[in-house]
Amino acid sequence: MSTGHTATVDTPIGPFTTVVAADGVVLASGWTASVDDLLPQVSPSLRPAELTARRDLGAVTRAVRDYHGGDLDAIVDVPVRQRSGSFVEQAWDALRTVPAGKPVSYADYALLAGRPSAVRAAATACARNAATLFVPCHRVIRSGGAIGNFRWGVDVKRWLLNHEDRG
Repeated sequence: MSTGHTATVDTPIGPFTTVVAADGVVLASGWTASVDDLLPQVSPSLRPAELTARRDLGAVTRAVRDYHGGDLDAIVDVPVRQRSGSFVEQAWDALRTVPAGKPVSYADYALLAGRPSAVRAAATACARNAATLFVPCHRVIRSGGAIGNFRWGVDVKRWLLNHEDRG
């Protein structure tokens, strides 16, 4: 039986909750106060059987606060664990290489993920990303510059892109 931990912190765009494994690695995160919004995105093979709420998750909570406070690189080294098929995992790894303030199109993202013709599959990888912020799917936009969809809402995505553009 695995145990995980969760914490919610206030950010300028609302509550942000993170779920971590017992070893502190991020399993899921997003702009919500409800763990129930996050757990369905976690692979069943990684989903903790029990969760303990904490006020603070140490380095993970610090990274969330620092990022929202303007240190855009605070999230870069936070470890993340997600499971899926090989292309989706490769696509999630590719997302972590997209620098803050330099959003890419879905076509460019597919190229970064190693399959330039797999634009829809790359978009699906974005949609299935459980570790939002740490795997920065908000940095993928539509060709032509339109914001596109985002699990946590277009207003949150716009705020994140503006925040990173100013950084």
